Amino acid sequence: MDYNDNFFSRKEVAYLSERSDWMGFCLVMHCYGVIATVLVIYSILPNTATFVLAVMIIGSRQLGLAILMHDAAHGTLFRSSKLNNLVGEWFCGSPILAELGSYRRYHLKHHKHTQTSEDPDLVLSAPFPISRASLLRKLFRDITGQTGLKLILLPRIKNAIKKCGSGRHADSEKYAQSFKSLSIVHPLYCNSVMFAIMMVFGDWWWWFAFWLLPLLTWFQVVVRLRNIAEHAGTEFSSSKLQNVRTTSVNFLTQLFVAPYWVNYHLEHHLMMYVPCWRLSKMHKILVSKGYAPKLKLTKGYLAVLREVVV
Repeated sequence: MDYNDNFFSRKEVAYLSERSDWMGFCLVMHCYGVIATVLVIYSILPNTATFVLAVMIIGSRQLGLAILMHDAAHGTLFRSSKLNNLVGEWFCGSPILAELGSYRRYHLKHHKHTQTSEDPDLVLSAPFPISRASLLRKLFRDITGQTGLKLILLPRIKNAIKKCGSGRHADSEKYAQSFKSLSIVHPLYCNSVMFAIMMVFGDWWWWFAFWLLPLLTWFQVVVRLRNIAEHAGTEFSSSKLQNVRTTSVNFLTQLFVAPYWVNYHLEHHLMMYVPCWRLSKMHKILVSKGYAPKLKLTKGYLAVLREVVV
């Protein structure tokens, strides 16, 4: 079944799928602008509250970079493939220790086989529903950095040892589901630059406190919430209406949990070549045509958690 023909006219498809270099640059600059703003706030008012606020907002913007890398992987962040690859790799993926190429290969398999036995992301949704105690344990491991250490630091240490011994890299694609890979060269370059910038405008410990710490903690929390909201508790079928969920959000949720329209995941699966900034318009078109009752929609992330906890 071609969902584009069923849901949207040719004119609507052309409009929704139109890319913009200007919008792509604005989104990337906005993401870094938010990060810079919270660091300025902390530098002016250094206290526990502004520190925690900075860690949480920067962690959500790290997810924002992952979302923009995701758009680049689909070729929708910019018009040209060169810009998608360049900006997606160096300004979106590498700062959060991710790799565009391995993520693209992995993620396209997910779109092709969503919620079926061949879906490489099935491991994320298959365990649900889970108990409240199990969910709390997972979130505790996320916020305390245990998940981040397991997914980010330990695999890289092991891969470095293997590389020294054999000269070969371990497979990076299996880490792509969490916006991670075992590649270290590009992330090392980018984070060295970030370390230097933060040291010049702040202090030597800023990169550890305001980049590594959010990456190991709050970023892991929001990635888990994103993973749960997108497919957990949905149908294990090929139905693009019921095997993926869209979640409504407010301003605070966008700021701390779900930036850059990541909550419109059902719409993204219907037409994966639509830029993220047009997904809300796509949702409005679907609702205006009366399709809302047929879609898997949930009001807020707390409601999602209630759906997947037994």
